[in-house]
Order: sequence, then structure tokens, then C-alpha cells
Amino acid sequence: MHVSKIEEQKEFLDFGQVTYTEKTRAVIKVQDGCNQFCSYCIIPYARGRIRSRKPQSVLQEVEKISKNGIKEIVLTGIHLASYGKDFEEEYQLIDLLEELQKIEGIQRIRLGSLEPTLITEEFVERLKKLNKICNQFHLSLQSGCNETLKRMNRKYTIEQFEEVTKLLRKAFPKVHLTTDIIVGFPGETQEEFKQTYSFLEKIKFYKMHVFKYSPRKGTVASTMPNQIDGNKKEERSNKLIELSDKNEEEYQKQYIGKQVEVLVEEREGKYLKGHTTNYMVVKIETDKNLENTVYNTKIIGIENLELIGK
Repeated sequence: MHVSKIEEQKEFLDFGQVTYTEKTRAVIKVQDGCNQFCSYCIIPYARGRIRSRKPQSVLQEVEKISKNGIKEIVLTGIHLASYGKDFEEEYQLIDLLEELQKIEGIQRIRLGSLEPTLITEEFVERLKKLNKICNQFHLSLQSGCNETLKRMNRKYTIEQFEEVTKLLRKAFPKVHLTTDIIVGFPGETQEEFKQTYSFLEKIKFYKMHVFKYSPRKGTVASTMPNQIDGNKKEERSNKLIELSDKNEEEYQKQYIGKQVEVLVEEREGKYLKGHTTNYMVVKIETDKNLENTVYNTKIIGIENLELIGK
């Protein structure tokens, strides 16, 4: 796919700030807009329908990034799973990932938030062959109750979501799954919240980002009956945050005494700080200059939900 200089510049302007680059990691926006129309979300009205950045434009930028010493790229989008669906010829996110895998210098490819419906057997079979893909996936669940999901206009059930987690856990050793959850969605009864809590206990996400529902003017959910009291939202939010912290600590304890690979990103006092492939934060006590290197370290403890390496 040939992209002229003018077309490439226009595409960058259309996407706004396409890339955010740190010393070791570049965050690349490859998709914008959304066609999902979840009942709580204003994005399809505010940002429009899906638009995907041309593959050649992404590949050219990543080539440049790799030559500047960046080791990890993160692909993001408003609805990343929709990447390529607006192209005339068939081209999907997995096709882009297979091409990015070939770029020398890039050691890690991390994916932003994914819609569960993207994760099929075929997708996972192709994905697990790419050794640069990080074994950490953020899957947007939003609720662990089917009735709540229907009101949210989400396009899956908790049974389908559970199958997705099984596929990923089978394909990727030591995979860490994270998610987003909305509590206090209109009509969420105490029984529905209990269903969500039980489902989250069962799935055992490494980390959960919990949000209290907040009405957005112009959305379907903002006019729904049975809006939930703020105190109930706070109570439900606290319970899920407590569960998330418990899960995170349990996961981390499994790594004490084990070796992990850390992409060292920055110095923080006496520590060097970085992330593993499955996005655990590791702090290494050393006076060595190891920034922007992948370093093997032995985990000797946990401090404030961060692993301590030696």
C-alpha cells in the first residue's frame, strides 16, 4: 500500500498527536472513532465513525522509532478491535501486528484496550506465533452481569467473555488480564452487582480499573430510569477495588524468588524502575546505568504493589 507524502501528512493531522514517545516506549494511535454505540458512551457522536490509519504509515513510523532506540511500542485506538474495518481491501489488526513483528530493534509490542469480540481462536492462533507480543491484555468487560450488559448495549455475554479469557490463558504463559468495570449503571440492582462480583472473583483479573457510572448528556443511559444513588456507587466501587488489590498481590507473590525480564525505563531514587512483558512494575536496587535495556532480575519482595528486584 503506497502512501504519498501529502497523504501521510494529512493522516497525521487527522489523528492529531499520533505518537507519544518516552525513552523506552512509544504509544502509537492507529485508530479513531467508534461504531459500537454503547448506551453510556458519547464517543460515536463526538468522534464519529471508525477511521484506521494506513498500515504503511504505521510501519514507516515504527521503522523510524526503532532506529531511535525505542524498544517497545503500544498500539492504541478508541476501538482498537475495529482497526482495518473501514479499508476497501480486507486488512485487520492481526495483519498489522504480523508486519510489525518483522521490524528489527523493536522487542515488545503491546496492545491497548481490546473488545472481547476480537479474540477468536483464529486471532489467538496467529497472535501466539508473534514472540514480540506482550503477554498482557486489557479486555473491556464493564459488567459481569448479562442483564446489565444488555442495557449497556455491549455485544457479548459473560459466558462468551469467559471463553475469551480461557483462549488467552491457554495460548500465553503467565498472561495477565486486566479490565474496566462500571459500577452503579442505571438499573443495577444489588443482585446484579453480586453477579458481577462473583464473576470477577471467578475470572481473577490481575488488575481492575473501576469507574462509578456518570451520566453523559446525549447518551441513552443518561435518560434511563432507576439511576443509582451515589453512596451505593461508592460502596460497590470500594468492594471491587479491594478485590482488585487482593488479586494483584496474589499474582505478585507467585514471582518472589523467580527471574523476570524488565525493560528498564527510569531511575527513581536508589531504584531503577521498569515493566515486565505482562506489565508488572519492578524496582531494582542498583547504581548501574541500565536505562532502555532489557534486564534479568530476581524478585526478592513486594512493596506498595510493586515488585522489588535484585
